[in-house]
Amino acid sequence: MQGIHKVADVLNLEVDHLQDIAHTSWNSRALHAIRKCRTKDLGGHLDWCMHCDKLHLQFNSCRNRHCPTCQGHKQQQWIAARTQELLPVPYFHVVFTLPDTLNPLALQHPRVLYKLLFASVWETLSAFGNNPKHLGAKLGMIAVLHTWGQNLSLHPHLHCIVPKGGVSKSGFWKKGNAKDDFLFSVKAMSRKYRGVFVAKLRRALPELPQSLYDTLFKKEWVVYAKPPFGRPEHVIEYLGRYTHKIAIGNHRILNIDTVDKIVTFGLKDYKKGGEKTTLTLQSKEFIRRFQLHILPKGFTRIRHYGFLSSSWKKDRLPMLQLQLADKDLTQIEHPINQKEALHRCCPSCKKGRLITLLTFGSRGPPKNYIQIIKRKLLNYNT
Repeated sequence: MQGIHKVADVLNLEVDHLQDIAHTSWNSRALHAIRKCRTKDLGGHLDWCMHCDKLHLQFNSCRNRHCPTCQGHKQQQWIAARTQELLPVPYFHVVFTLPDTLNPLALQHPRVLYKLLFASVWETLSAFGNNPKHLGAKLGMIAVLHTWGQNLSLHPHLHCIVPKGGVSKSGFWKKGNAKDDFLFSVKAMSRKYRGVFVAKLRRALPELPQSLYDTLFKKEWVVYAKPPFGRPEHVIEYLGRYTHKIAIGNHRILNIDTVDKIVTFGLKDYKKGGEKTTLTLQSKEFIRRFQLHILPKGFTRIRHYGFLSSSWKKDRLPMLQLQLADKDLTQIEHPINQKEALHRCCPSCKKGRLITLLTFGSRGPPKNYIQIIKRKLLNYNT
């Protein structure tokens, strides 16, 4: 759904103050990149459709992973790749949340806190999975970090997709208990998760006061598990909504008052059962909240574990798929190239493939660009 307002429009309202609003220089760079996305500042390219002969002038995207305009193509590629890794078993969606007591630490030490979140969640699930009383097998997990709530406040949590079962030491699939809403008790996992995280936090940041830990142990940590998906294909479709999602999409911005510098956007109030409402913020406050969710440089927000990790699945996952599905995997189509082709499809005729005839920088195309285009078209047609 395309909206008429963009996050970039809000950033442009405060272009002279972005550096002051941003917590770090890295955040400031990201904000400026998003502001310039798909504008002449980043240059562009001229594409030609081989089918309908139309020319398409497009400005380059910023390719920043926090930009709401740049995630569609990356999301398609990721979904296509994950489709090849599906197993014909039920899957769960589990969410692990950090208590808001840790929000100040997440702002001060985001790389440390978020790394501990990933590690603690996997250690918690592995402890239950490896235990013969619960499953006695190696689990698999895809985890996606989100740091925001609907109102753009800081709310770090991990969305995890977990197949219902695991791989035994002998290499065979071991099915989880079909009677449970999840593989293990959510309440027991919550307490284990809290203990593991706190232990890791003590080692990572030994200077923290005991009073913080006393507060953390007074709270029940939130672990939420949904019932298993109906079909494995639904997993990828569902997870695709989360993988390359950013703090707020352009479609949620309902109005921008450029005179008073006020932004109104839509949200769901989960305290009222997901009721749709709106929130109005000053542009500086909107940007301040938005930049809370710019991750540290190089931080990986989508991670794979267990038998879904890159080292394991490269050689052994295809054999596991054969074992469960009893089919020749060489007969399965690989849609990655199909998605890439779709991305380069002509937006006018929807049939032809786009060919880039000319690229240019922020100064625009060269003066003789018409001659260049004619010469390249002549070469293609001959």
